[in-house]
Amino acid sequence: MKQSTIKNSINGVGIGLHKGVPIKMTLEPLEEGRGVVFYRSDIDEYIEAKPENVIDTRMATVVGTAKDKFVSTIEHLLSAIYAFGIDNILIKLDSYEVPIMDGSSASFCMMLQEAGKKELSKGRKVIILREKVSVEDGEKFVSLEPALTPSYEFSISFNHPAISKQEYLFNFSKSNYLNEIARARTFGFVKDIRMLRKSDLALGGSLENAIVLDERRILNLEGLRYENEFVRHKILDAIGDLRLLGYPYIASYKSYAGSHNLNHELTKKLFDNPSSYEIVELEGIKDIVFYDQH
Repeated sequence: MKQSTIKNSINGVGIGLHKGVPIKMTLEPLEEGRGVVFYRSDIDEYIEAKPENVIDTRMATVVGTAKDKFVSTIEHLLSAIYAFGIDNILIKLDSYEVPIMDGSSASFCMMLQEAGKKELSKGRKVIILREKVSVEDGEKFVSLEPALTPSYEFSISFNHPAISKQEYLFNFSKSNYLNEIARARTFGFVKDIRMLRKSDLALGGSLENAIVLDERRILNLEGLRYENEFVRHKILDAIGDLRLLGYPYIASYKSYAGSHNLNHELTKKLFDNPSSYEIVELEGIKDIVFYDQH
C-alpha cells in the first residue's frame, strides 16, 4: 500500500468555536512524506501536525511554533483525515482555529469524500505495538496495547442524568467510522459556556455545533444522534489526537475519562519508549483492515 493525498483541492467555510466568526478553509494535495501541515494565510505561517508542536490541550488540541503562531481545535479534522487514510494534506486557514462545523467530523468527511484520494509513489509505514504503553491521572487513564486489529474502547462517567456512565467498543475501519463515530458531536455545559464567554472564548458555540446541557437535561430540541453520543465523541477526539503520531497504528486503545492532554502524553510516552513499538512497511502486514477501499 502506498502513501496517499487528496486528489483535488476543496474549499469550506465555518464558524470558529472561540472567535465566533466565519473561517475559510481549503484542503489541498501535498507530496509524499510531508504529513499533515497547516498553513495560516493571515500570518503566513506553516505548522506541522506532530507531537512536538502541541502547545495546549486544555479545551482542544492546539499545535504551534510560537505563542502567537498556532492552530486550535484540530482534533475533529484530524480524526476524519485518519479515518480516510490520508497521509499527506495541506490545510489552509485564514484564522487561528479550524471551523467547528456541526461539532462532529461529518462535514470534514464529506469534504474529503468530494476531494477524492490519490495514491503516491512511496510506501506507507505502520506502527505495531510491542508492549503496553499507558498514562494515568488518578482514576483516569489512556493506553495503547498490542493487538491484531485496531480498536478503541472508551468509558466515561459524569454526574449528570443525561450522560451518567457510558462505554463503547469501536472496531476501526473507514465504513465503521462513518456509521458509528463521525456524526457524534462535542458537548458542553451551560455553566461552563458562560464562564468561557466571560473570557471571550466559546463565542461561536451554539446548539448548532454542540450538544448543550443544563443541570438536568439536553437543551438541543432534536435530541441525540446516538444513544451514547457522548462516549462516541470521545473516541472521535482520541482518533484525532493520535493522528499526531504520523503513522497508522495497529493497537488497542483503551481509556477511562481520557482527555486531549492524556492523549498527548500517550503519544510522547510511546515515542520515548522505542522498545514498545516497531515501524514497518504496511505492505508486509496481512489481513488488517485500516481503510475500506471505496
